[in-house]
Amino acid sequence: MNYFDVFGQKKTVFAMLHLKGDNRQDILERTKREIEIYLSNEINAMVVENYFGSENEVEEILRFMQKDYPDVLYGVNMLDNDAGGFEAAGKYGAKFIQLDSVAGHLEPEEDERFDLNISQWRKNTNAVVLGGVRFKYQPYKSGRPLDEDLKIGLRRCDAIVVTGSGTGVETELSKITEFRSIIGGFPLIVGAGITPENCEERLSIVDGAIIGSYFKDTYKDNGEVDAGHVKKIMDVVKEINKKKLQEAGEAGVCRLA
Repeated sequence: MNYFDVFGQKKTVFAMLHLKGDNRQDILERTKREIEIYLSNEINAMVVENYFGSENEVEEILRFMQKDYPDVLYGVNMLDNDAGGFEAAGKYGAKFIQLDSVAGHLEPEEDERFDLNISQWRKNTNAVVLGGVRFKYQPYKSGRPLDEDLKIGLRRCDAIVVTGSGTGVETELSKITEFRSIIGGFPLIVGAGITPENCEERLSIVDGAIIGSYFKDTYKDNGEVDAGHVKKIMDVVKEINKKKLQEAGEAGVCRLA
């Protein structure tokens, strides 16, 4: 199963569930409220991540999604435990897995082991893999040029994720266009720094966006999810998708004429 089989041709917004909270119960209740805000604003997909919470709490939320929202597109990013992410995806029916890096972050010897591991992990699940290259906070150890790491990344995932230097930091347009020029029509996702102001320009190049910080009341990762911020982004994305659909329809009419 490839990226477009799961997400279609529309521009997809992935909302982060960071699992913020003072204790287990607070995390679960807060995350459930966030899910409702996202769904009421027609978010396309959600990523459950142990950004603030634990791996056990990731599993609890995935179990909840599997039971209460089986038709929602949800995925997992198990930070610092790639194998655990694949295992959780298979166990709880996640449609996709996010990995912060799939190429460029390891020394050659470690990279060989990673290549064998990810090949085996992917055999055990049908989940789509979103993989970062030159991702925020990830080391660069391969010594390979960007085009080589990206070509390796294409073998290891179903969509490449590109970011700028940090969480909530705008991903440079030049970096996005460079990635697109190298990978061609392979799915490309912006993983940080999307705002209503830069959304249309970046989504004209990429296939989707992972958004966390902008959706918070403080525009910071540790804020509270704000329904108004979610709506503002989704209003722009809906218009982009509407225009894309109209253009596709008009192109079809032209071909038939």
